[in-house]
Amino acid sequence: MNKIDLEFKTIKEMCEKYKVTPRTLRFYEFKELLFPIREGQRRLFTRRDQARLKLILQGKRFGFSLEEIRQLLNLYDIGDQQKTQLLKTYELAKERLEVMMNQKDELELAIEDLKKMLKWGEEVLISRGIK
Repeated sequence: MNKIDLEFKTIKEMCEKYKVTPRTLRFYEFKELLFPIREGQRRLFTRRDQARLKLILQGKRFGFSLEEIRQLLNLYDIGDQQKTQLLKTYELAKERLEVMMNQKDELELAIEDLKKMLKWGEEVLISRGIK
């Protein structure tokens, strides 16, 4: 394996390594989140693209929008040793955690309500000889 093979990954290799589809990679490229090198129809993803994809997938897992992720990734290049990028990421992450905690609380309440409804439904079914 030569040095180029280690530095660049094909779309197939990216899909296998990061468990995404080619369509996903093309979509992220279209949204200007990834910038693979083009060799005719072939796309070669750099180490930077690979690092960006890891961050994109993590950001999506945490519920960040693609636009938020794009803006955070673009802050990498402003030349302040990622100070702005880290600060903005920290602020957005704190906000996102608060939203997620509220959603968790709402979901826990909904689960309890649904359990009560199921218990009631089961009692009704039993009383009518259906279950």
